[in-house]
Amino acid sequence: MEEHKNGEHINFLHQPQQPTHTPDLQPPNKTARKVVAFFFIVALLFAGCKVVFPANDITDNPLDYDPVTLEPKKPKSLLKKISYFVFNRTDAPLAGEGDDRINVLLLGMGGLGHDGPYLSDTIIIASIKPSTNQVALISIPRDLGVNIPGYGIRKINHANAYGENEKEGWGAAFATEVIEKTFDIEIPYYIRLDFKAFEEIIDDVGGVKVDVERSFTDPLYPAANNLYQTVTFKAGVQNMEGKTALKYARSRHGNNGEGSDFARARRQQKILLALKEKLLSFGTLANPVRINNVITSLEEHLTTNLEFSEIVSFIKLARELENTQIRTIVLDNSPENYLQNAFSSQGAFILEPKSGNYNEINLAIKQIFDQEFEQATTVGSTPEQDKPVLPAATIEIQNGTWQAGVAARLKKKLM
Repeated sequence: MEEHKNGEHINFLHQPQQPTHTPDLQPPNKTARKVVAFFFIVALLFAGCKVVFPANDITDNPLDYDPVTLEPKKPKSLLKKISYFVFNRTDAPLAGEGDDRINVLLLGMGGLGHDGPYLSDTIIIASIKPSTNQVALISIPRDLGVNIPGYGIRKINHANAYGENEKEGWGAAFATEVIEKTFDIEIPYYIRLDFKAFEEIIDDVGGVKVDVERSFTDPLYPAANNLYQTVTFKAGVQNMEGKTALKYARSRHGNNGEGSDFARARRQQKILLALKEKLLSFGTLANPVRINNVITSLEEHLTTNLEFSEIVSFIKLARELENTQIRTIVLDNSPENYLQNAFSSQGAFILEPKSGNYNEINLAIKQIFDQEFEQATTVGSTPEQDKPVLPAATIEIQNGTWQAGVAARLKKKLM
């Protein structure tokens, strides 16, 4: 498949015989993907569940110990086995844990069957501060212009595609390297999902309940064959199936204050939290068919470099995290934010730092957990830039007649 974006000619599926970079990641085999998918969904199921399986449920009773080895007996039921593994296995330390900050890159892409299948539509740096159980989400706009090694200044969402073009399965690793260098931050882990997994997982759990804060219409939502469609959402609580939730999360040109990257990022975070709640519900936990379907979707559409033991560590860590402790930064071009509109040397629209470099942004990311840092917002608050505002429109008057001075006179009259 070939893409023509803003004058650029990119073949995202062709693999050159000699990659520009040497990949440090081998694509996981099918068995490895199934194992990772299974324990990834287990991590989601246990996230936030502080009282589902307390550690002493297994070890308080003397009969739970082997009389010879004095080791805890392994339980028989599936959920008890998972609990036993989580609470009794020595888990691996996570990269960044010693510095009290663990970073994970979350990528969402269209996937095969979509226009620009490997262009990253969602880019979020998730940071965890184990000592305080805080989480930070830094949302990065896909139009941000960054230096991609071997390609020059390009939109940041191209990094995953360029990496995939060089070696199948390397896109997420390459995108992580680019983002690390851009924001001067170490990101040891990444998780990449495509739209198909997003839709299927939400459908598998019976949809998600979302409170749409205000009605809006987006007349420019992408459709097949580089066309557009109009999508509309009414205010109020509603249960969204996969396709609707995807449109709600991806919409970029809505009215009524929903056309900004800030509003879009908040909708994405809202969907993720709603999905987490649904995964933790009894209707999902008690339904092996639903869980199996979710695992199947992840197996086919998930890419991550998390090792088995690290996933177990994340399960334990996730049990302690608090939804109310989530802090967010959304990089956009609003007057109060860090970015401004610009054009690349190829003539493509991009966003760039107002200051001319990333120093100010990098400092904000590093300080997001500091109490005195005010640029971050807490999930649940209503930031000023998220309220409906009138667009700052510019009107240009041109003379389409043969009579000179018509446009100038009309301009003077209107002013």
